[in-house]
Amino acid sequence: MLRNEFDEQYKNEKVKFLAGVDEAGRGPLAGPVYAAAVILPDGFYSEEINDSKKLTEKKREKLFDVICENALAYCISAVSAEKIDEINILNATFLAMKQAVEGLKITPDYVLVDGNRSKGLNVPFECVVGGDAKSQSIAAASILAKVTRDRFCKDELSVKYPEYLFEKHKGYGTKLHTEKILELGPCPEHRLTFLTKILAKKSLEENQ
Repeated sequence: MLRNEFDEQYKNEKVKFLAGVDEAGRGPLAGPVYAAAVILPDGFYSEEINDSKKLTEKKREKLFDVICENALAYCISAVSAEKIDEINILNATFLAMKQAVEGLKITPDYVLVDGNRSKGLNVPFECVVGGDAKSQSIAAASILAKVTRDRFCKDELSVKYPEYLFEKHKGYGTKLHTEKILELGPCPEHRLTFLTKILAKKSLEENQ
């Protein structure tokens, strides 16, 4: 089944506007978690639109523009590292998704959410496991969220905190990023609740 055909099966006289929702950045040690919501027009299909993780950065950047130009409505939302530490990453992800859906200029009749659970949405929704590979709307949302988050790391965090080399690891827990945290300690964009083991190691080394 094509990804647009998966979406079309949800449309009927009660569901004219179908939104896809996905997140990016649940796993990194730093930066916000992002979510996007996208409503695509009837009849629109691009076989290139797929799960963002299966696409190259260059392809994602190209498709970002295609999606924004063709979507009936889209919204991209972020929840900060500080808020993630306050309410935990799962609730922060739910909040980002809620904000993305509420930010759409068209209120969707139904929402498809990537994953196995969600909460807080004020419109009817369904969770779709592996949805970014099944649904064109969810795949489009995954691209918008991923590209926006990567741009934030490269264009803003790397400029504000150049010593951490965010343009290389984009906040993920790579060997390079871990080494920088051990060397420099966390910056204001780090999720402290994600750094417990790393900071414990740093403290142990400093006290030896």
